[in-house]
Parts: sequence; structure tokens; C-alpha cells
Amino acid sequence: MTPDSKTPLSKSAVAASDLRQANLYRVAIVGAASLKGKEVAEILSERNFPAADVRLLDDDEALGQLEAVADEISFIQSIRLEQFERVDFAFFACDARSTRNNWNGARDLGSAVIDLSYALEDEAAAHATIRSPWIERQTGHAVGPDLQPGPVVVAHPAATALALVALRAEKLAKIQRMVATVLEPASETGQKGMDELHEQTVNLLSFQELPKNVFDAQIAFNMVARYGEKSALSLQAVAERIRKHYHQIAATVPEPSLQVLQAPVFHGHGFSVYLELEKPVETADLSQALAGEHVAVGDPTKDAPTSVGAAGQSDILVAITADPNRKNGVWLWAASDNLRVAALTAVECAETMMASRPRGQIQ
Repeated sequence: MTPDSKTPLSKSAVAASDLRQANLYRVAIVGAASLKGKEVAEILSERNFPAADVRLLDDDEALGQLEAVADEISFIQSIRLEQFERVDFAFFACDARSTRNNWNGARDLGSAVIDLSYALEDEAAAHATIRSPWIERQTGHAVGPDLQPGPVVVAHPAATALALVALRAEKLAKIQRMVATVLEPASETGQKGMDELHEQTVNLLSFQELPKNVFDAQIAFNMVARYGEKSALSLQAVAERIRKHYHQIAATVPEPSLQVLQAPVFHGHGFSVYLELEKPVETADLSQALAGEHVAVGDPTKDAPTSVGAAGQSDILVAITADPNRKNGVWLWAASDNLRVAALTAVECAETMMASRPRGQIQ
């Protein structure tokens, strides 16, 4: 009963009032059936993101699929403009085409847009910002709240990993040169890339023809620096994106000379990094400088980091080896869960944007 009325409040009105008081938010995940979309849903649950409603959206192929979000099971629904009404945060974990087709409508309806597809990084009308909260905390240059935040493009997970390592190494000694080889997993191309690697592996072992619809090249039991001519994908484009994102999030440290290779692995980035510092450093001192939030430096006498070991981890796993021929040189071997790093970055971006939405749009 209200204080000044004998008319009882409806259950829906009471629930809506409770949501407003609790500062809960409505969230949409576009591309909910994708690898990145599933990871975003998992991270939202793990971090207890204050979401009263998580809408799972995807294209026609995924309609009706059941997905778990926290302790609830939800159906994937079609991507329609009305699905973004009263949505506070829209995570675009779909393909670039779907992001371009739908981000504007989501923004116009009041959603903060967080792009994991990279579609908006070159969209002039979007005025998007490339962000990595991990690097912002490391540099101390946190992005302040904006009453009308523009779209955020999630920094490439390889750029975040390389930038974090470089920034911490620079606290010990200035970097004179940085050379990095990034081993790209099939999961960076989505489920279709994962499926093609699986099918190629099976077919090779049974002496059958290899499917090449995604990569137009043999990637099973193979390492390539370039995809086939018919592939819509490009490792050169991946390298350019990593370099661009690295420069955007960590402009104060030297940019690495970079090569990206397609590795015959399903999941997890691998990194071979050479650092030449301005003075010799002890590996123990460098280990101490690198270790911290989101970086775990292993014991050099034990097993080196692996993609398998990094799976499901929020840390970048690192091993350090001194270069025997150059007294100022060190080698880093690192591994990280590419999907998890991207999803964590996306959700943390949303968390930093809550200040501009202190009460959400729940009504």
C-alpha cells in the first residue's frame, strides 16, 4: 500500500521500483551465439555485472538457441530495432556487417555501444574510441565519465597484451627495440574458422580433401604467413589492426616490429617477443617488473606458458629468457586467452561507463 493511498501497487510496479533503486542495467549481446558473445555473457556473470535483463540477439541461424546467462536460460532472439529500447549497454560481438547495420539504431535509442567486431574503428560517423582499461590503469590515464559516451571499440587482445608487457618493462629500463611475432589462433576468425581447422585436421588424417572456405589454405599441421587469394580474411590486416590499436592505447612506448602468423591451434594467442633495453637487466628484476595485475611470470625452471594453460585464464602467462648474444636483450614467450581478454576488456569498458548512467534506463 502507498502511504497516501489505499490502492496496492502492482507486482510489476514494485519490481521496477526495486530495479531503479538497485541501479541495475539492461544489456544486449548482439552475436550472442558467437564465441565472443558467449564469452561476454560468461564474464558478465563472473563479475556480477549489475544487469537486470540480458537480451541475447543474433542472426537467423541462431534463433531459438538456448544459452545460459548467470543462473538463467535464455532464448536467442532476432536482431530488431525494438530490442534496443531501454537497453543501457549493447555489446556487438557479431560480424562487422551486422554491427554496421545495427549500431546506429542502438545508439539512437540510448544504448552505450561496445564494439568487439572492430566495425566502427574506421567508421567516421561513429567517432569511436579504441579502449583497453588494463592499459588505462597501467598508465594512470583513466577515461573520465562522459554524459553522452560515444561508441567504444575494444582494443585487439594482442595489442593489449603487447602494450601491457612493454609498459611494465619500461619501468625498469627504456626499450630501444621491440620485435614481436604473434601466433593467431583459429578462434579469432569465429566458429567457422574453428570448424574449418577441425575438419582439415580430421580430413588430413583420413586422406580426404581439405575444406578451405574460410582460409583458402591448409592451416592444420601447418603455419602460414598469408591466407589463400580467395579468403576474405587477411593476416596483414590483423597486423595493421594490432599496430593501430597498440599506438592508440600505449603511444608512450615504442611500437613493435610485428609479424602475425596463423598457427594450427584452436584457441589462445602465442607471443614471441624480443626486447632490447637501454641497459642490461637481471631476469629476476624484469620478472618482478612485469608481474602484477593480468600478468603472471612463470618460474623459468618449470614448464613454459602454453595456449592450453592460458585457456580460461585472465592473466597473460609469460616466461623470460636472456639473449646469450646481446647483453641488453631478453626474449619473452607469452600465451593468453584471446577471447577472454577481449570479453574482459569489453565488460570493463561498460563498468567504467556506469558513471554516466547512475540509475540505468530501467523503468
